[in-house]
Amino acid sequence: MGTIQLQPRPLYGIGTVARLTGIKPDTLRIWERRYQLGASHKSASGRRQYTQADLEHLQLVAALVEKGARIGEIAASERRTLEMMLRARGESKNEALLPSKPRVAFVGEPLCKWLDEHQGCLMNVDAILAPCAVDELDAHLIEQFGAVDAVVVACTTLSPAKVQALHSLSCAVQTDRVLLLYQGEGGRWSDELTERGFSVDTFPPDPARLAVYLRSAFDAHDTDAGTENLGDLVTGRPRLFNQQEVEKVAEFEKALSAKDSVLISDLVQDLALLEDQVAASDAHEWNDVAVQACAFAYVGQARWLMEKALGLMLDARATDAAA
Repeated sequence: MGTIQLQPRPLYGIGTVARLTGIKPDTLRIWERRYQLGASHKSASGRRQYTQADLEHLQLVAALVEKGARIGEIAASERRTLEMMLRARGESKNEALLPSKPRVAFVGEPLCKWLDEHQGCLMNVDAILAPCAVDELDAHLIEQFGAVDAVVVACTTLSPAKVQALHSLSCAVQTDRVLLLYQGEGGRWSDELTERGFSVDTFPPDPARLAVYLRSAFDAHDTDAGTENLGDLVTGRPRLFNQQEVEKVAEFEKALSAKDSVLISDLVQDLALLEDQVAASDAHEWNDVAVQACAFAYVGQARWLMEKALGLMLDARATDAAA
C-alpha cells in the first residue's frame, strides 16, 4: 500500500485568493517569494494552491497592511498575533476578527471521491480528507488532523476492528461529533455506535442531510453551549413589521370592520410567535435538527408572505385615502 496523504479542502487558486483578500496576484507572488507567505499545498501537477488556513492568514495580513502595517514586520507572525495587532488598531475586542471555519476530518476513499464531486458540501468547512479505511489510520496520520470539530467516516463493511478504530479516532481527536456513513445494514454494530453517541446514516449521503448534520455540530462548537438553536442554524426572513406595528394595524382594521385585514394581521402575529418557538427549540440528533430547520424556514416564509400581503393592503388603503 502506498503512503497515505491527507488532502486539505477547499483549495483556492491565486485569482480567487486575490479577490477574497483584495491583494493583487502580482503582490501575492512577491510576498510568497520574499516572505514565504503564500500557498502551502501543491497539486499532483505541481500547481501551488492555497488552503483555507492560507486564505484566512492572508486576509488578516491584508487587513493589517491596509491599516498601515509593514508587510516585512508581520509576514512571519502567527494568526493569534495578527488578531491581537488588529485589535490594537481599533478592531472590536469582543468579537472574533475572522472566525475560523469549523475543521472536519473525512475518512474513507469512497467518501473523499464523493466529496470531490460534491464540493459544495465543503464550502463552509476547513476539511481534511483521509482517503483510506478508518482502521488504516495510524497515530502519525491522526496527529496530522490536529484539532477537529467533527469526524465523518464512510465504511463499506463494519467489523469489530473498524468499530474500535472509530472509537479510538473519536478519543484521539477529542470529539464526540462523529457521523458514520454505511453502505449496508449495520445491524448490531450500528446500534452499538448509536449507543456510544455517534450518528449513523447511509452512504452515499444526501448532501442536504450532511450539511444539516455538520451545521448542527458547528453551532454547538461556536456557541460552546452544547445545544443547537434553530434561530442560529437557519437565516430567517426579515421582519417587515414589529409586534407593536402589527397590533396597531389590527386595532385600526377592526375599527373599520375590515375582516380580511384583521385575519391577515392575526396570522402575522400567530406565525411570528410560532417562528420564535421553533427557533428556540433544542435538537440533538441530525434528523431532529433537519425537521425543525425545515419547519423554521417554512413558518418564516409564511410569516414573511403574510407581512408582504398586509403591507400591500395598507399601501392600497393609503392610496385610496389620499385620492
